[in-house]
Amino acid sequence: MAEYSNVNRGTIAKNPRKESDTHPDIKGSINVDGKDYWLDGWQKTNSKDGSKFYSLTVKAKEARSSAPQNHRQDRSTSYDRDDPRTRRRDDDEDLPF
Repeated sequence: MAEYSNVNRGTIAKNPRKESDTHPDIKGSINVDGKDYWLDGWQKTNSKDGSKFYSLTVKAKEARSSAPQNHRQDRSTSYDRDDPRTRRRDDDEDLPF
């Protein structure tokens, strides 16, 4: 029996968390050539003939870490031991005088 593969496959369904017009009507995910993506879709109406269609956005799925990353560095709590501007006094213990 052949092993099942999700490569080049995906799913999409009604968005149960839609609360405003800016939220997507449908959400899902897809795998393309082994890379995973999120799909969002908004139902639109063609202005010429009134037919319905979906406008889609695709975003690469990023690996999520267990803790949120804060890209802003707080100078009061972070320091570099070799940077004299941020070195803490207890780092001076190895000075000979």
